[in-house]
Amino acid sequence: MKKVLSLILIVVMVLSIGLTGCAPKTEQPAPEQGGKPSAEKVTLKFSTTTADTSTWTLGAKKFGELIAEKTDGRIEVKVYPNDQLSGGNQSKGIEMLMSGSTDITFHSNIIYSVMDERFGVISLPFLINDTATADKVLGGAGGEAINKILLEKNIVGLGFGENGFRQLTNSKKAIESPADMAGLKIRVPGIKMFISLYKALGADPIAMNFGEVFTALQQGTIDGQENPTDVISSSKINEVQEYMTVWDYAYDSIIFGMNKAKFESFSAEDQKLIKEAAAEACEYQRQINREKAETQTQEFIDGGMKVNKLTDEQKSKFKEAVQSVYTEYEPIMGKELIDAFK
Repeated sequence: MKKVLSLILIVVMVLSIGLTGCAPKTEQPAPEQGGKPSAEKVTLKFSTTTADTSTWTLGAKKFGELIAEKTDGRIEVKVYPNDQLSGGNQSKGIEMLMSGSTDITFHSNIIYSVMDERFGVISLPFLINDTATADKVLGGAGGEAINKILLEKNIVGLGFGENGFRQLTNSKKAIESPADMAGLKIRVPGIKMFISLYKALGADPIAMNFGEVFTALQQGTIDGQENPTDVISSSKINEVQEYMTVWDYAYDSIIFGMNKAKFESFSAEDQKLIKEAAAEACEYQRQINREKAETQTQEFIDGGMKVNKLTDEQKSKFKEAVQSVYTEYEPIMGKELIDAFK
């Protein structure tokens, strides 16, 4: 009898274990579609064109600090200066952002215009006259229009930083009127609009990789170049140029762009935090860039550079001289887009 009872107990235990092992597992709730679980840590790759100490990179690092604070460290940012991820190729850097190989970048609208000439609208000659106007149009209809074009490229525009107003340097003479530009060999970025612009002024525009500019100026291969003061200073161009004309002829913005698929992979709450941090970082970058522009110009003067600032009347003569650029580019950019920046 005892043996029978023992056998019965053994059978019951085996059946119990078997049933437990076959019990269905409790399914974990799936994360909300289009979002990430709140506890998951994410690292974003942020590429900047300029050096580690530039205002661009400082702005990118500021974004990293802000988003880490807002998300309690769930979202962190690794910043890559000097377009390291694209081997120093700025256009490739934008392509990598579009494809998702890079998550976020700061790139100039001028570099974007190599891909789509509509981005050049921000830098049309004498269209944006001062920083207050720049903030107004990029924070309003102009910025909204640019963001729509960015979406076509699989990029979400989250704000606008600033490279600044582009100034002219040369080794020959002070530039005070369009006639003074005649025959000067001026290095320009490799975009058609700037080539058309300088030809309209009677200069000889030469497209050249920026890495070659200092030596070309030093050796006299070219007479001058144009860039914002921070670029002139960080590249020591003031050491090989005698004259600088402050004419604010073209505004150069930097676009805070994020890969669309990456942005949409975050929850609505995290998207809101990313937008807030990007806006704060862009405002910080613009502020420090403007502060540096003032001090750098004075440093050029203190170092012996001859700096002349054009009056509004003098600028108007240059603007008249380059109206052909508007005639050429209105059909390309569209009148409605250009008007959004007026």
